[in-house]
Amino acid sequence: MSLPEDRRAERRLARSLSLRALVPNAITAAALCSGLTGIRFAIAGDFEKSVQAVILAGLLDGIDGRAARLLKAQSRFGAELDSLADSISFGVAPALIVYLWALRDLPSFGWIAALAFAICCVLRLARFNARIDLADQPHKQAGFLTGVPAPVGAGLAFLPIYLWIASGQAEFTNAVAVSVWMLLIAFLMISNLPTLSWSRVRPPTSLRIGLLALIGITMAALLIEPWWTLAGVTIIYLALVPYGLFKYLRVKRRGGTAPGQALASRSTEAASPDTAP
Repeated sequence: MSLPEDRRAERRLARSLSLRALVPNAITAAALCSGLTGIRFAIAGDFEKSVQAVILAGLLDGIDGRAARLLKAQSRFGAELDSLADSISFGVAPALIVYLWALRDLPSFGWIAALAFAICCVLRLARFNARIDLADQPHKQAGFLTGVPAPVGAGLAFLPIYLWIASGQAEFTNAVAVSVWMLLIAFLMISNLPTLSWSRVRPPTSLRIGLLALIGITMAALLIEPWWTLAGVTIIYLALVPYGLFKYLRVKRRGGTAPGQALASRSTEAASPDTAP
C-alpha cells in the first residue's frame, strides 16, 4: 500500500534532518550567523570586523558542501538552506555593510547601488537553482562557471574597503566611485560570462611545487598584511576574468568538454546540493 504524498514528503524531510545531515546544515547555519553578525559590526561602525565576518561566512560556505559529500548527507533541505543563507551572507550583508560604510553619503544613488547588488546576488542564486537539472549547460559542460559566484562577488565588493583599511586614504570612500563599483560587481554576478572554476585550474606538473610555495607565501601575507593581500587577490581574480573568457572560447572552438564534467552533479560552486553558487 503506497503512502500518501504528504507522508512521503514528511519522511524525506525527516531523513534530511538526520543526525548525520545536521553537521553540514549546522555549518551553513553558522555561515548565516556570521554574515548577519557582519551587519551588526557595520552598524556599530567596526568595518574591519564586519568584513572579516563575511569572509568567515565564505570560508564556512566552502566547507558545508564538502562535509555533506564526505558524510553522504546531501539533501534538498540542505540545498534550500544553503541558498537562503548565501542570499543573506553574500547579498544582503555586503550591500548593507558597504552602504553603511560609504554609500549613505549618497543616499539615493548609493542605496540603489546597494539594492542592485543584493538583488543581483539573489537572482544569481535563483538562476543557478533553476538550472540544476538542465542537461544543456555549455559553460558547466566545458568546466566553467557562469558569472561570478556569490561568495566571490561579496569579496570583490569589499575591494574599496580593503584599500581604505590598508592605506587609510579617504579617497577610497568616494560614494560615487563605490556605487559604480557595486553596480559592476552586481553585473558580473548575473552575467553570462564564463569564469574559471577549480576544475579548470590544472597547472603543469613542473609548476606545482612552485604553486604550493606561492600558496604558503600568500597565507603568510594574509597574517602579516591581510588587507593588502586581500586587495591583491581580488585584483588578480578580476584580471583572470578575461582570461577565463579566452580559455572558454578556445575550448568552444575545439568543441571539447572538461573530462567528466557533463556527468558531474555540480562544479566548484555546485559540488553538492548543499553548496550554492
